[in-house]
Amino acid sequence: MKILYLTDLYYEAKGRKYFEEDLYITGILKEHFDIALCHPKNSKDFANDVDLIVFRNTGPVSGFEDEYESLVKMVTSNNINTFNEFVGKADMKGKQYLLDLTLDDYPVIPTIDNLENLNLLSDCERYVVKPKNGADSIGLEFLTKNELFEKDLVNMLIQPAIDFEYEVSFYFINNRLEYALYAPDNDKRWILKTMNSVKPIRSLQKNSLPGIALKTESKEWMPAEQKKVNYYWWSLRI
Repeated sequence: MKILYLTDLYYEAKGRKYFEEDLYITGILKEHFDIALCHPKNSKDFANDVDLIVFRNTGPVSGFEDEYESLVKMVTSNNINTFNEFVGKADMKGKQYLLDLTLDDYPVIPTIDNLENLNLLSDCERYVVKPKNGADSIGLEFLTKNELFEKDLVNMLIQPAIDFEYEVSFYFINNRLEYALYAPDNDKRWILKTMNSVKPIRSLQKNSLPGIALKTESKEWMPAEQKKVNYYWWSLRI
């Protein structure tokens, strides 16, 4: 069996060394399969000659959007097996779902994309502004209300800045909550522990997607993101 493992060994993420995970996983896989590793930008000449494509720690696809769209189209048209599948409903297609869930009155972090709907957000001292198709806090800013009106907000999301105790990642497979991970120490965000006895979040469970929720200082759960591209295998770190 031939596997094409797509990642970016040089991607820099705060507090994490993605390349260590990739080298660990490919080190195990190569004992059992023929495996090639490259960046998605360089995958075109290899993709049709493998049995499986693994899409891992590539960083935001906004950095290679054309190549990504071309890869997805080729994978779909040629019925190439992929892990994960490119059928995401959430972050894989941008963060429009946060706008939709806000309008549908789900208990997510209130999110808008234009100042005409500012009344949908709670009045606060600071607001979070970030790209609709962003990831890893790239392009994220904290602004006052006055600064919002001076900012170019095209293709940007606006959210209230919310204080929270910690962030929890929920993992759903086929409508079933499999496990949840959280970082009890905010200064060590990527030192993760298993959280037991968690109550499934309604909007995450509805979409059968892994997701991230925040536990606010008032003890409320608030879904923040839903992931689909690079989320499996985190359990290897526990």
